[in-house]
Amino acid sequence: MLDYDKEAGAYDESRGGEARAAAAADAVLGLIPGPADAPGRLLDLACGTGIVTRRLAAARPALQVTGADRADGMARLATARLPGAVLLADSRRLPFPDGTFDAVTTVWLLHLLAGADEVRAVVAECARVLRPGGVYVTTVDKAAAHDVGSDVDAALASRPRRPAADAADAVTAHAASGGLTPAGRAAFRGHGQGRSPRSTIADLRRGWFTVLRPDDPRVEELAARLAALPDQNRRRPDPRFAVRAFRKPPAA
Repeated sequence: MLDYDKEAGAYDESRGGEARAAAAADAVLGLIPGPADAPGRLLDLACGTGIVTRRLAAARPALQVTGADRADGMARLATARLPGAVLLADSRRLPFPDGTFDAVTTVWLLHLLAGADEVRAVVAECARVLRPGGVYVTTVDKAAAHDVGSDVDAALASRPRRPAADAADAVTAHAASGGLTPAGRAAFRGHGQGRSPRSTIADLRRGWFTVLRPDDPRVEELAARLAALPDQNRRRPDPRFAVRAFRKPPAA
């Protein structure tokens, strides 16, 4: 697991920057019903640096947008973008009463969790703080988004993988356990995040492939395969990230 306090300063630049944030915000907002001037409250949970949160707030100025993150370094950067609207919080135990928000979003959170029990707990908390009729929007299948059928993917095919905590079917089941029903889906492009052989070798050696520690002998075996590919600096196609929405039934 990355140390997100240490990663905070370089996080946006290394993950598509403003272009990816704009694409993510557009996809998320497309799944939240209502006109731009509709009032309400939105929680962007695991808001990171606030790069997407700020766009959510700007696009829906009548919404009161709150950002929350567990990492102090991330929350500080988000606060600079949204002064007075960001707090530190554990996604498994949110400091809000039941039915506080009209929408809750988790962009690139569920894939980081330890397993099904943690994902279930977080989704249940998101459902708890939603008002009846509210919408929960989340990214799913993040790791699979990077498999674009390239030669880089082929070179990495034998690497060990852990079961995806954010698999769409599993998230849908967790949402159902929390009383939420499917309410739409979308996708967006991860601008500038296509893998090149050289950048992938660097990611392997720094431990970004979470099942492989940098000192695992298999890292250098995979690195050798990647080093043999042509066009070492050319990025292969960008990933396309999947987004799902779930609705809390209206009150009777």
